[in-house]
Parts: sequence; C-alpha cells; structure tokens
Amino acid sequence: MRYTVTNKALLLAGLAAVTAFALAEPAAAQQARDQIRVVGSSTVYPFTTTVAERFSQTGGFKAPIVESTGTGGGMKLFCGGVGTQHPDFTNASRAMTKGEFEQCAANGVKEIVEMKVGFDGIAVALKKGSTPVNLKREEIWLAMAAQVPQGGKLVPNPYKTWKQVNASLPDWKIEVMGPPPTSGTRDSFVELVMDHGCKAFPEIKAITDKKAQSAACGKIREDGAFIEAGENDNLIVQRLASGQQGVMGVFGYSFLEENMDKLVGAKVDGVEPDADTISSGKYPVSRPLFVYAKKAHIGVVPGMKEFMAEYVSDRAMASGGYLEKKGLVSMPKAEIEKVRSQVTGLANLAM
Repeated sequence: MRYTVTNKALLLAGLAAVTAFALAEPAAAQQARDQIRVVGSSTVYPFTTTVAERFSQTGGFKAPIVESTGTGGGMKLFCGGVGTQHPDFTNASRAMTKGEFEQCAANGVKEIVEMKVGFDGIAVALKKGSTPVNLKREEIWLAMAAQVPQGGKLVPNPYKTWKQVNASLPDWKIEVMGPPPTSGTRDSFVELVMDHGCKAFPEIKAITDKKAQSAACGKIREDGAFIEAGENDNLIVQRLASGQQGVMGVFGYSFLEENMDKLVGAKVDGVEPDADTISSGKYPVSRPLFVYAKKAHIGVVPGMKEFMAEYVSDRAMASGGYLEKKGLVSMPKAEIEKVRSQVTGLANLAM
C-alpha cells in the first residue's frame, strides 16, 4: 500500500496522540490517590497516627494511612521509587543512613525533606512490682551479646541469669523481649547500649579490625535469652504485664509512659528513664525521632504540605502539645523553630 502525504500526516498525528497519552498516563495514575500513605517505625507510629487523626479533623483531607513496618522496612518501601505505588512518608526512630540515602537516589527519590519530631528513650522495662534494678551498659552487653570475654578470649555467651553477670543483680533468668533487626529501636539499642557496653572489655579493644569489632559488639545472642517480639511494641507490654518477675522488654519510652500502671523502667547507668532525663540527655539511651517526606509527591498526593505543617505546629510538637501528652519528649523551642523553617521551606536533606 502506498501512503499519500495526507495519510502520512494522519499516521504521524495518531502516533503523536498515542505517545502523548502514554506519557501522560503516569501523571494521571499519580493523581488517582487522594490519601497520604505513611510507613516505618513502630516507635514513631503512635505519634504519626495522632497527627493523622488531628489532620483529618481540621484540614479537609482524608486521614492518612499509617503502617508500622519498622524503620528499616519503611526505608526500603520509601526508597523504592517515585509514584503512588510508593509511600509518601516514612517514620524513623533513627536518622536515615548514607546507604539508604544513596538507595533512594538510585531509585529516583532524589529530594527528601527531613522532619525531626522530638526525642525518645529506649526503655528496659519490667513488670510493675519487680525488684528495682540498675543496669550498667556493660552488664546489658554481657547478658545480650552472642559472644563474651572468658579467659582472655571471646566465647559463646554462657550466662543464664543476671546474677551470673553481676553478683549484685537479682537471680533472674536472662529473658529479654525486643525488636527485630528491621527496627530502628534495635539499631539504636545496638548503637547506644551494645556498642558502648562492649568497649569496657580489653578483649574487644584488642580487635583491631573495625568491622570485626563492630560485629563482636553488636551481635545479639540467638539461644533464646533474647526474644524477637516483632514490630508491635504493645505485644511486649502485654507479655511483660502478664508474665513473671524478671522478664524484661526493650522498646521506646513512650510505651513505658503509657503503661506506668503495669510496668516499671530499669535504671541504666544509674539514671531512670523519664521525660526530663531524656530531653536533657542524662538518660544514656536517648535518641531523636524523624519523619521523612518524598518531595516529588508534594502537589501530586493532596494534603502533604498541610500534614507536615500540622506535625510541626506548636499544638502538636511544642511543650504541652498533644504529642507530648502522647509520650513524645519535645525539643527546645529554638530547635522546633529550626525544624519548622526547614519543613516550611521544603529544604532538601543532604548527606
């Protein structure tokens, strides 16, 4: 068949229309979602769900969908790419790592807004009525590490009770429930407790290879003394409250504060976990909490700017705000103003 000039023009016009539709389709698909999606940390989850509820009541938008996937799991989902099949925000109980930042960039997530939302402490909690304990971080490491010093070398952890770790501690079986490796709470626990506690021992100092030393410090025993209880910290609370004296749980301070009628926090290095010791930095197992926003989704998924504005508002974030009443330890006023300025200006995270 021979095409005339007119036929060719019509054909080219048709192809152009199909191409234009194909190029426009992703944008149309993005517009299809009218509800914010948040993933990430179980520790930050109750704070973000509270903001989501207030946001839906006052902003004229649907309540965001908030999922508890753990910090590491949330980062994988968040950094998976741009488009409505990927989440808009991720909660994190630690700062985004350089590796996660690079993974985001490799998948097209090149502009990220970081919101520091407050502070939290990692509590070591027991059933209320238990004998009060004061645990040094090196004692926690000896109880929890996969390998510990014995006779000048590292051996598989032989300790079965806390009294074997230190004769002044109760004769309780070592049984600690805590988060899985995907959790930011687990990362922070390793960094702030395990990595610090191990450095008191010459056998660890003698390991000159940094990777080998880090592995020796951070590897938690897998013989049943440490029980991975999943991402739902409320399950740990329930098990502690209904269990026997001496069983311990590791989770964010806000879960302890909400359950003071059932639980008590152990002192760590002589300091009791509470809002004052956490905000001042006196409690040695304190950490900042974050929410990360995907800038490419702003203007595509309705309400993202407004949701962020609600999160950094005084009624939410400031001292006396509804997040503090929920258990979040608020930041100093000057730091809140700095965060608010970064969020309002949509400042890009830089590593």
